[in-house]
Amino acid sequence: MNVPRQLDPIDKRVTAWMARHGITYTRVALGIVFLWFGALKLVPHLSPAADLATRTIARITGGAVPPRLALTFLAVWEVLIGLGLLTGAFLRITLLMLFLQIPGTMLPLVFFPEETFRAFPYAPTLEGQYIIKNLVLVAAAIVVGATVRGGRLSATPASNRQ
Repeated sequence: MNVPRQLDPIDKRVTAWMARHGITYTRVALGIVFLWFGALKLVPHLSPAADLATRTIARITGGAVPPRLALTFLAVWEVLIGLGLLTGAFLRITLLMLFLQIPGTMLPLVFFPEETFRAFPYAPTLEGQYIIKNLVLVAAAIVVGATVRGGRLSATPASNRQ
């Protein structure tokens, strides 16, 4: 959709700014979320996701990993993802860690549907919504990942670039 001609210069400046900064802001925002949520898991009784996370890990491992150790491992994993995203260091490894972690975060929807849905599959509880929002984190990580080889966003359509 075209903007009115008199607004076109403003629109060009705004979209150029978004193209220049969008990936960095997305990466930093993801980093904040992972660092924050991971750090919460390091403090007993502070993370609202701790119980569900430890029960999920227990289900995956058949109870072989003690809950506190499992939660600490998950917390450190998430903190490392957060730090990698915030700094941009080791971005490929960081994104691999994120993509390995995300399937586990989705498992409570399968393992504990009575806690994650009021009415399956269309009415998630607050816990279910918390889990489902991870789809947005995955999408954002995919966009960030598309730039690890030097790719970037462009405010100009490819057909207009010279």
